[in-house]
Amino acid sequence: MNNKKVGLWLIGACGGVGTTAALGLAAIKNKLSDTTSLVTELPLFASLKLDALESFVVGGHEIRKGSFGESANDLHHKARIFDAAMLAGSERDLAEWSKNIKPGSAVDSGPTIAKMADLDKANSQETHRQTIERIQNDLKNFQKTNDLELVVVINVSSTEPPFQTGAMHETLKAMNAALDANEKCLPTSSLYAWASVELGMPFVNFTPSMGASFPAIQELAKIKNAPLAGQDGKTGETLMKSVLAPMFALRNWKILSWVGHNIFGNRDGIVLDDPSNKASKIKTKDQVISSIVGYKPQTLVTIEYIPSMDDWKTAWNHIHYQGFLGTPMILQFIWQGCDSVLAAPLVIDLARFALLAKRRGESGIMKHLSCFFKGPMGETNHDFFQQFEMLRDYVEAVGEKS
Repeated sequence: MNNKKVGLWLIGACGGVGTTAALGLAAIKNKLSDTTSLVTELPLFASLKLDALESFVVGGHEIRKGSFGESANDLHHKARIFDAAMLAGSERDLAEWSKNIKPGSAVDSGPTIAKMADLDKANSQETHRQTIERIQNDLKNFQKTNDLELVVVINVSSTEPPFQTGAMHETLKAMNAALDANEKCLPTSSLYAWASVELGMPFVNFTPSMGASFPAIQELAKIKNAPLAGQDGKTGETLMKSVLAPMFALRNWKILSWVGHNIFGNRDGIVLDDPSNKASKIKTKDQVISSIVGYKPQTLVTIEYIPSMDDWKTAWNHIHYQGFLGTPMILQFIWQGCDSVLAAPLVIDLARFALLAKRRGESGIMKHLSCFFKGPMGETNHDFFQQFEMLRDYVEAVGEKS
């Protein structure tokens, strides 16, 4: 276990996922919670020199005014999550970490996200280079002020609309030329990614937004020794799909159709109520089944915003499949969970894995973390169990050397 102080920098810090991750670290530090739901606390990972949970200092970028404490209390009252004693016992850490929150960017993030922003006018008038430099200054000051050995940057902000890439995204030289020419060449998530990678900091994209999923930044990551992971954290319905679809494949049952209907009501629900933003999310949710079973059954994924649900989400799935002698059968399931509580422990896990990779001198895409994502970068295998074996193989290979 590594006990030096390290930083967790969250893009979208005061959203539900960022706030819950910060509260989780504070609660564990103050012995107000156990480590249930943290994958990195499984015995399998005991041989890795992961950063101690108590060693994390949290900060981040946010486009709205607020603090970790205010957001945690808001979740407590509206979504009816978190114990009051846990909130009270974590208040000091959350207040201290809230001092590290800096104004983010909403440049080229889409109109729905831009409307939520509460930023100075000067912020929206920055060139992409200026935004990158401002982000980098915030990251460097965070590391210096808190005397941190390493910093990992994780994007947990709202989902952007799909972004059209072109020739400039293919090479580092072309992208640098576009940035120098002040072209509008990157969405906000990729500006954060570029700023982080250029500093050699690990970058994890927990959202479906573009982030670091284009060749030019992956070329930069190799040069700067920056580990990358993403994209779109696998926390609920899609996790179930990646677990159940292998069963159908291995039993040689033919899936005829798979319909999933999702409802939730938090701020992500507001953003995903915009068809453009929703398109990014559905793309990562709807690719899993066919990649596992090897053919394309009829599929439908819907996402609807229901304000009364707040941070709770429900997914209904109807699976129509063909069994022996052509007999049609049905499997249905309902998944109900708290969105932020499902996602936050994975954010902490990914931070620990990414910091380990950085300390080991690894760079580029961390394919062994595919089991954490709906659309894993550099990997087409969506079978959860095979993905987890990749992680197990990694542990066996580096456990003694980490």
